[in-house]
Amino acid sequence: MSHPHELTMLEQAAAIRSGDLSPVELAEHYLRRIETYDAQVGAYLTVTADRALDEARRAERLLTGPGALPPLLGVPLPVKDLTPVAGVRCTFGSAAFADTVAEPQDEPHLVSLLRDAGTVMLGKTNTPEFGLPAYTESRIAPPARTPFDLTRGAGGSSGGAAAAVAAGLAPAAQGSDGGGSIRIPASACGLVGFKPSRGRVSPAPHGDVSGLVTAGPLTRTVRDAAALLDVMAVPVPGDPWQVPVPETSFLQWCDRPPARLRIGRWSRPDVEGVTVDPEVLAAYEETSALLAALGHEVVDVPQPLRPGDRDAFMPVWAVLAGSAPVPPEKEDDLLPLTRWLRELGRGTSGAAYTQALAAMQVVGRRIAVAVASCDVVLTPTLARLPQPVGALRDDADPAADFAAQVAFTPFTGPWNMAGLPAVSLPLGWTGGGLPVGMMLGASHGADGPLLALAAQLEEAAPWRGRILPIAG
Repeated sequence: MSHPHELTMLEQAAAIRSGDLSPVELAEHYLRRIETYDAQVGAYLTVTADRALDEARRAERLLTGPGALPPLLGVPLPVKDLTPVAGVRCTFGSAAFADTVAEPQDEPHLVSLLRDAGTVMLGKTNTPEFGLPAYTESRIAPPARTPFDLTRGAGGSSGGAAAAVAAGLAPAAQGSDGGGSIRIPASACGLVGFKPSRGRVSPAPHGDVSGLVTAGPLTRTVRDAAALLDVMAVPVPGDPWQVPVPETSFLQWCDRPPARLRIGRWSRPDVEGVTVDPEVLAAYEETSALLAALGHEVVDVPQPLRPGDRDAFMPVWAVLAGSAPVPPEKEDDLLPLTRWLRELGRGTSGAAYTQALAAMQVVGRRIAVAVASCDVVLTPTLARLPQPVGALRDDADPAADFAAQVAFTPFTGPWNMAGLPAVSLPLGWTGGGLPVGMMLGASHGADGPLLALAAQLEEAAPWRGRILPIAG
C-alpha cells in the first residue's frame, strides 16, 4: 500500500513495532489528512494536534526502551466527544457546552485503557447533542457525512467517529451505542461496528442505570474491531453487570472458523407502517445466501417484538436526555429535539421510570429467547440507505423527527434493550456504491463467537477494496 492510512489498525501497530513506520510520522500524516479533508466529512469537533505529537514522541521513546510494549503503541485513535478526556474540550455535541474542558474526575476508565494500550489521541469526534439522534447534526459543527456520498449523513450518534475511519482520518475509533449509535454509522459508512454485550465494557466511574449504553469499536476490519475490544473490555470492581472475562482474546476468536451454526433471520420491522428499502432487502438475501454457502443453516424466525413493546424505550431515553446537567440559562441553546425529550423526561415520575425499566427488561427477555433458539440472528442494520443530510431532522416537529429516526433504525434499538452483542458488517453495496450494513446478533456473552462468524464472512466476501473513498 502506498499510504500509511491505507493500513489497518493492526497493520500500523505491527509496522511501528518493526520500525517500518514512525509514530511521529504517522501522527503527522493523519493530522495533514484531517486538515485537508475534515471539512468535507465533518469527522472532528476538536483536533488535539500538539497532544497527538507529544504522545507520538513518547511512543517513539518507548520503542527503544526496555520491557513489553503496549499492544497499540503509536496508533492514532480519536475519542468520541461524549467521552470526556481530562484537559480537552468536551462539548457533548451541544452549544450549551461548547467551551467546556473536562476535569480529571470526569474521565472514564475507558480513556485510561486506550492510553495504556499506547494509542495516540488525534482529537474528539463529532457527535449530535448528547448523542440522542440517529444523525450527527448540531449547532456547533458541520454535519458528519458518509464519504461514499457527501450529500448523505454518516448516521449517529458516533457519526464523526465513523466518518473519520471511513475517510482515512483515523485507522479506527471508539464509539458508544445506546440505541444503535455504533451500528447505524457503521452501516452508513461501510465499516465494522460492534456493540458488545451489556457489562462487557465498564462505564466506570460513571453509571447508566438503564443499561442501554455501551462503548465499542468502529473499524475497517473485524480483526481490528476484536483487537480494540480486547483493549476496552477490562472490568472494574463494582460494575453493575458482570460478564465473565473470556479465556480466549477476541482477536484469537477471529482465527477460529465457526462450526455449522443455526442462523435465524427476520427482516420485518416491528414498527407499524415501516418498510425496508428494496436494496437493503437484496443485501439481506445475498448475505443469507452467503451464510448458507458457508455451510450454516439459515432459518426464518418470527419478529419477536409485539405491538407496544417499543413503548418502554421512550420514557427511559427521555429521562436519559433530561439527566444531562444543563444550566438553566443554557436551556435555550439546546436543539428542539433535545428540549422536547428533556421535557418528556422531566414529566416522567420515578414510578413511571421504574415501570418503563421493568417493561424494557421484559422486552429484552423476549428478544433473548428468540435469539437463544439460534446461534446467531441476522437482520438488516438499517431499514433504509444512508439518508440525505437534514432528511431526518425536523426542528419544527421533534415528535416527527423522532418517528423518522425510528423508521430509519427499527432493527438496532432492541439489542440495546436486551443488552445482547450485535455487529454491523458492510456486506451489501448498492449499484451506486453506497454501503448497506447487515447486522448479526448473538446471546449475552457470546461476543467471541459472534466475531468468529464476522471474520469468516469478511474472509468469504472481503470489503477492504471498497473502503477509503477519499484517496490521496
